[in-house]
Amino acid sequence: MRNKEFILIVGGAGYIGSHVNKKLIEFGYNTIILDNLSAGHMELIPDNQPFVLIDLKNLDSLKLVFQKYNIIAVMHFGAVLDVGESVQDPEKYFYNNVVNSLNLLYVMREFKVKYLIFSSSASVYGNPQYTPIDELHQLLPLNPYGQTKHHIEKVLESYSTAYDFKFVSLRYFNAAGASLDNSLGELHNPETHLIPLVLDTAIGIRKIIHIFGDNHNTTDGTAIRDYIHVEDLAVAHIKSLEYLFKTNKSKIFNVGSGTGYSVKEIIDLAEKITGRNINMSVSKQRLGEASILVADIKKITNTLDWKPKYSDIETIITTAWNWHKKVKL
Repeated sequence: MRNKEFILIVGGAGYIGSHVNKKLIEFGYNTIILDNLSAGHMELIPDNQPFVLIDLKNLDSLKLVFQKYNIIAVMHFGAVLDVGESVQDPEKYFYNNVVNSLNLLYVMREFKVKYLIFSSSASVYGNPQYTPIDELHQLLPLNPYGQTKHHIEKVLESYSTAYDFKFVSLRYFNAAGASLDNSLGELHNPETHLIPLVLDTAIGIRKIIHIFGDNHNTTDGTAIRDYIHVEDLAVAHIKSLEYLFKTNKSKIFNVGSGTGYSVKEIIDLAEKITGRNINMSVSKQRLGEASILVADIKKITNTLDWKPKYSDIETIITTAWNWHKKVKL
């Protein structure tokens, strides 16, 4: 395996990681998936795919992977990501997201692997002082999940300055949708993302969808988010990898569509697309949650020659619905 070059995908059995793996293979890259399957799913891993069942806390096992394969870059999706849970159990988040990431970086440096694509989040911005949010916006994360992403970005900046190491950090807004060929989609247990929860309600798996707060400072009182189709997000990772190989420079980019939709708008459109009634109720606003998160994406579109192709909200919900029917009906 040392005579072939590989991209290591940490967390490649998860929602975004599996889509990026699929896209990398389409672009002709050899990939290895590393996952502890705490949130990932074997059914999202292609047949004959090199796969290692490892937790990043196990340094010795991690080193064996780098010894076996000629890894030239790493894409890091391995994190826990429930904002509400992070408020209730911050220790879990700092160990999983920060300590384990440091383990990965330690082994990368030992084996002289100098390129990393990091899965960051718009949660690093906290409550925006202006919208759309650009990468120069002040970083004031409201919850431990966002704080872990902020911490790792600072670590990566220090590594990039001190060592022969370069990174691209992609600050995701709301990844959504399913692959256009209906082979991959969202599988979270428990599910926490709005669109699959809404579709669970449309199918009847859930009786009601709970809206967290109808008193946000928005037009209809519900929170506004920027949704990026997972296919577009996957291409952004390929473009980021090619940028690192070409320029050997570190960068941070927002990845979104540049357009925001409220929770009620998502529910109304889901009713139209599914043809089903979706019952909803209003709960109190969750602690540590911003009212509006919409991306300014000029930096990534100008630097990487990337722009979203499938991130209109109808395509996002339609592809998600097709996947949902396939796996849950």
